[in-house]
Amino acid sequence: MRALVVFCHPDDSSFTAAVLGVVQDRLARARADVRLADLYAEAFDPVLPLAGLQSYTDASENCALVMGYVDDVRWCDTLIFVYPTWWYGQPAILKGWLDRVLLPEVAFLMPDEIHRSIRPGLGHIRRLGVFTTCGASRWLTLIVGAPGRRTLMRGVGFLCAKPLRTAFAAHYLMDSSTDASRRRHLEKVGNRMDRLLKHDA
Repeated sequence: MRALVVFCHPDDSSFTAAVLGVVQDRLARARADVRLADLYAEAFDPVLPLAGLQSYTDASENCALVMGYVDDVRWCDTLIFVYPTWWYGQPAILKGWLDRVLLPEVAFLMPDEIHRSIRPGLGHIRRLGVFTTCGASRWLTLIVGAPGRRTLMRGVGFLCAKPLRTAFAAHYLMDSSTDASRRRHLEKVGNRMDRLLKHDA
């Protein structure tokens, strides 16, 4: 098992960092090979520059500025995101990682003379995990449409292998969370990770 964990939080003492700790613990128990992309610690630049936009569909050039991250995506068979939900979606630095790293010929194939729409390019990824925290309640997040979850579970998930094993867990109402609610959530994350990483029968 080769797991890429994309972590996004500026505070390494945050509850999101505690969630990351549970994810890493479960990966260690599963004896997975792990690569961590700590976007804030690495000062990842989320801005797609003009040169990147101009070469966006050029497979020979579009990876040059983010080749290390592209190599990680091509290497893994398990992709896990750990981040806080801000304004119902991913923080800008994580959205920028999606924009700049999940490129044509990396994550998907562009339309051509035969195909009118994009086609999946992440068929080597067989497991997708998403672990987040939300200030809003679950019902309000659902009313808004849960765009953050949809982007990753549906958008990225569409590009991955079929069947795709998935795991999702969100701690809602973080601003009024308690020691007990946070402890329960970490237990949930551990359980979801165990199911995500279990060996196929």
